[in-house]
Amino acid sequence: MDALKNLTSGMLKEDAPEIKIGSTVKVHVKIREGERERIQIFEGTVIARNNSGIAETFTVRRVSYGVGVERVFPVHSPNVAKVELVRYGKVRRAKLYYLRDRVGKAAKVKELIG
Repeated sequence: MDALKNLTSGMLKEDAPEIKIGSTVKVHVKIREGERERIQIFEGTVIARNNSGIAETFTVRRVSYGVGVERVFPVHSPNVAKVELVRYGKVRRAKLYYLRDRVGKAAKVKELIG
């Protein structure tokens, strides 16, 4: 059991980002295309966080060309190069799934000031 604990603790990122619900973030993702590797940036609003420990994930949503796009990123994945915080959001819920039904300005999250 200790070996399993040591294995998972070694895989956890030490500099795991402080991801809060409602925040707008830029996620730098490593993309492999054949032999080459590049970094792609996915910017959007964090609408959910799930689990804890090694299996922890967060969901980021953005609207691209009028179509809502959601991606789920593992926090401790080596494919997630870094997560940049653009701004904090002022929210009162743990999951922002209601943003899926909103269009335009109604789908925005207010900025947390202070």
